[in-house]
Amino acid sequence: MDRHAWKPFLQRWSEEWRIAHPDEEPDGGPWLGCPPATEDEIQALEARLGCVLPPSLREFLLVTNGWRHAGNFVWSLRGTEEIGWLTDLEPWWAEAYADWDEDDAEPAATRSLLISLEADAGAVYLDPGDVDEHGEWAAYDVFSWTASGPDRHGSFYEKMYDFYAGFHALDRPRCETQREWDAKVEEARLASLRGEVGRPLAVFAPAARFGRDRASFLDYQMRILLREEDGDPFYRLLTRDDTRSWTLDEGLFATQALPLLFAAHEQARRFGAGSTLQSLWDRGPEQVKHLLGRHQARRKEPGFRLCFGNPEFDAAAHAALDAGQDAWPRLRDALVHWRPSHEDQIAPIALLADPRAARLITPERGRELLATKRG
Repeated sequence: MDRHAWKPFLQRWSEEWRIAHPDEEPDGGPWLGCPPATEDEIQALEARLGCVLPPSLREFLLVTNGWRHAGNFVWSLRGTEEIGWLTDLEPWWAEAYADWDEDDAEPAATRSLLISLEADAGAVYLDPGDVDEHGEWAAYDVFSWTASGPDRHGSFYEKMYDFYAGFHALDRPRCETQREWDAKVEEARLASLRGEVGRPLAVFAPAARFGRDRASFLDYQMRILLREEDGDPFYRLLTRDDTRSWTLDEGLFATQALPLLFAAHEQARRFGAGSTLQSLWDRGPEQVKHLLGRHQARRKEPGFRLCFGNPEFDAAAHAALDAGQDAWPRLRDALVHWRPSHEDQIAPIALLADPRAARLITPERGRELLATKRG
């Protein structure tokens, strides 16, 4: 990323930070950066370090010689006078994470360049021993309070973009970036219903990184059918009123998500593990607990049967699952009857709460369902 691309990106970031923090104008006005470094200052830094800086950092410094509010937990980045080797400036980080890279004879932390100046018990550094074909050094951030190791990104620019996304996820500024993501999410939702798989997934995941909560739920619906079950978003979506950008419809949650949460809870309980359902029982809002209790009571009623969706699809899906040997082709054909119950529903995910359907729908079959035009 060259200086001509850095400037508008950083300018937008500064303006959006100002929207999110109208009463916290940083020193020097709304621009979060500093005056640009000169070529002589950068050459002096490179001479002092004994190496050439990675391109995206070098170009960044030619736009701003330092930066404030790089992330919600990184308050400032170093300029040319302050950048130096981690082992010289803050050796305790190198010592603390020296054993993290077990397969590396020289751990990244012991050879890296420190670029953060002030952070919340954390550090941001670049690894000259991990260089890509463009000359970019891998970038890491680490915070002692996360109880996890360094988070790697392919370059300084990728790390800064990650910080920018994190700012949006936590501060939720009402701005053009937010509106752009919401428009992309809506386009991706319609594409998913048309039977596209790759393009919607490529939008939902990064939109979720930017705090677009609707994208988290849409992404979850696709990934659970693909059997990419890396956890669900429901505890966060249902308990964080102060930062939510979207509200999950109660009816949709009750009919499609709750059956899955109860099924996951039963499985977790067999292994003595925790579950989202238990967390919602313990710490969820009263409105959510009411929905949990109502669904639990329904499950205990004589003749209780899961509802998979609209009546036509529900009847066809149950008939397919009752068919035994021919269940899969009949279940696949039943999709022609499916209609979304809400504009935020893009797939009949309640199917997977039925053990028979869960066994039938492999990742390949899940993709086949998602590749079918729906609704």
